[in-house]
Amino acid sequence: MVGNVNAEESVAEERSRLPDNDADARGGLLDGFGEGGDAENREHGETFTVALPPADGPQGDAVVPQEPERLAGTPEAPDEDVAVAGIDTTPERTAPAPARYLTPDELHWAGETVEAISTAFASRVVGQTRLQETLLVALLTGGHVLLESVPGLAKTTAAQTIAQAVGGRFHRIQCTPDLLPSDIVGTQVYNQHSGTFETQLGPVHANFVLLDEINRSSAKTQSAMLEAMQERQTSIGDKSYALPDPFLVLATQNPIEQEGTYPLPEAQMDRFMLKDVLDYPSPAEEAEVLRRIDSGIFAAPADPVVSIADVKRLQSLVARVYVDPAIINYIVGIGYVTRHPRDYIEPRLAAYVDFGASPRASIAFTSAARARALVDGRNHVVPDDVKALTHRVLRHRVTLGFEAAADEVAVESIIDAMVGGIRTP
Repeated sequence: MVGNVNAEESVAEERSRLPDNDADARGGLLDGFGEGGDAENREHGETFTVALPPADGPQGDAVVPQEPERLAGTPEAPDEDVAVAGIDTTPERTAPAPARYLTPDELHWAGETVEAISTAFASRVVGQTRLQETLLVALLTGGHVLLESVPGLAKTTAAQTIAQAVGGRFHRIQCTPDLLPSDIVGTQVYNQHSGTFETQLGPVHANFVLLDEINRSSAKTQSAMLEAMQERQTSIGDKSYALPDPFLVLATQNPIEQEGTYPLPEAQMDRFMLKDVLDYPSPAEEAEVLRRIDSGIFAAPADPVVSIADVKRLQSLVARVYVDPAIINYIVGIGYVTRHPRDYIEPRLAAYVDFGASPRASIAFTSAARARALVDGRNHVVPDDVKALTHRVLRHRVTLGFEAAADEVAVESIIDAMVGGIRTP
């Protein structure tokens, strides 16, 4: 994919290649880059709309066929004209789409497997349906999750439960200011009997790693996780050690206590696919927690309901979930608006934004939307999959200035304004 920094020239060039009678295609390119309309709209405080390529269905509804003969982007028929938010996609550099749709049998198996994991999760964790979906999406994509909440909202219980449900190895690391990088990745220990150094792998070598209160560890220790999270390996001495597959990091942080904490650097924040913020349970859910404690359900060991091999197969199925080009344009449009908010949202709100989301946000959107579609029993992504993930994908990637903190403006409200200015395909 080749980026074009001049969005207006890119759209103009794309329009010039269209036939004169193709009015619909011309209208499907970006609005908001029109001639003379931007300044007028900004003066009235109106939001702009990123008009995406028209869908095939009536009233612009995204329609995905049950079994297309040939998916867009295949070597036989590559996408030729895709221009969204000033980004041109060169056909010869476009990755081919999945070879085929998921079969009904594969969808049925995936639904039963996901249902088994969900049932095991709900048997121990009361409520927290969004957290359940977040962990399922992370499990199916191999992404990492940052969980933020006050203490006592079942973050550790949720991580342990999802690990036990799939029979994976689970390690918990309690982050403290004196925690060293070697305490996480491992180190070399001298053996007096053999007279040699032996490598002892750290607790990060597990399928599920819970970094409890990650913002309490020092910046040096936090940076030790970058290689593990991104490269799926650790380096000890002059050797590299691969991490187990699947590998999932669940990090937690406490937002109400800042004494002795170290804010996460942006480079590490961006490595988390999703960031979820948990809220207090309802009175009925809290009463159910007490009843389950009295029944001894948490004291009994939990048996796996699926295997690690099943998880790997689910991940391979997620990669074949169909994503329509209109959905891709929608995702790219969201990322573009976060980087150019002054052109699409009110100037008052745009002034709070310092930096937008990187292309990792688009990658996270695509992977997470595929996983959410499979969890929902579909072999294709719909716009609602993307909308449901906007807060979790963007809240830790859209950086606000100190004025937002002073005015108590939540990043979620800025995200809603940005997404609200984009036409749904």
